[in-house]
Amino acid sequence: MPITIYIVDDHKVFRDGIASLIKYEEGIEVLGSSGTISDFMSKIEAIDPDVVLMDISVGEDDGTIATKWLKEKKPAIKVLILSMHHEDNYIKKVLDAGANGYLLKDTGTKEMMQAIRDVASGNTYYSQKISKSMVRQLLHQNKPKTRKRGEKLTPRELEIIKLIAEEKSNKEIADSLFISIRTVDTHRRNLLEKLQVKNTAGLVRYALQHGIAKL
Repeated sequence: MPITIYIVDDHKVFRDGIASLIKYEEGIEVLGSSGTISDFMSKIEAIDPDVVLMDISVGEDDGTIATKWLKEKKPAIKVLILSMHHEDNYIKKVLDAGANGYLLKDTGTKEMMQAIRDVASGNTYYSQKISKSMVRQLLHQNKPKTRKRGEKLTPRELEIIKLIAEEKSNKEIADSLFISIRTVDTHRRNLLEKLQVKNTAGLVRYALQHGIAKL
């Protein structure tokens, strides 16, 4: 089955350009596109793409707000933010919205296709320039709330959160620990609930701050 894509950007030339590039890429298919957030919200009800390529600014609308809305409505859909900005304040907005990746618009075709494949498989993807900014942001976040400090992770949970911080997909974690993908997914959900974080970025932040994983 091909990876299915939906594109949200207010510039038709950009949308058509990405669609044209993907047309010749094996294993990736564009289901459609929208030039406004309202159009996207109305159409996404009827389709379930694997990945949404979301411009950070769609006209006067905020792509991160649309991302947060989508993650609450259809959490299984991955979101790859597209932007010209690499400053920390933009990265923080994207992390808070729960996006699965952040790609600069001046990236090459090869990196874009790699980013799409990575987020579709359950990994996160950030451009090299973005990654440095993202790590700074993660390290300067407040530590988990005091009420959870006394709650210890099990040895298995420590193994899994370490591998998550190393950007391993659920399948890679399952293969490494000789367990099923379903078991990995269960552990991931339990970690989110136990640590009171909303997404993978929160798990990575916890692992870095507590020395479970290193840069």
